[in-house]
Amino acid sequence: MKLWRLTRASFVALDGAGAVAKGGRYSSPGKPVVPFGSEPGLAVLVALRYIPRDLAGIADDYVLGWTEVPAEPERVPPDADEAAIRAWVDAWLDSRRSPLAAVQSKVLPEADVVLFNPLHAIASTIAPLTTRPFDFAECLHRPPMLDAFGSSS
Repeated sequence: MKLWRLTRASFVALDGAGAVAKGGRYSSPGKPVVPFGSEPGLAVLVALRYIPRDLAGIADDYVLGWTEVPAEPERVPPDADEAAIRAWVDAWLDSRRSPLAAVQSKVLPEADVVLFNPLHAIASTIAPLTTRPFDFAECLHRPPMLDAFGSSS
């Protein structure tokens, strides 16, 4: 399964260290996990939720990356509330029974946040992210045709 991640260049390692320190969206602190988007656009949308709206002061070291994991994700129960999702993910991480788990995205329900367990037996065989620079200002600049398309005439 091809998975996508938009992150700062210093956080491309698939070790889950950030989640260990602070917890993840769906996991408790102390548990390594690496979140991915099932689609590159979802990775961008999720990252946009955590940056300033005016784009001032955004770091210039973001990269969009992908890797492949030879597994299908387990599905987190779709109707679970936040506490139940966190409990399920924590138990899944502790069990190390599979490398991937999918949570339906709250940002884009047609896509999934796919969680990677860096403590799973196959984790050491997963290729590092293949990355390219990502520039929010370039991505979100004012489109040249906006005035023409937005015109009432």
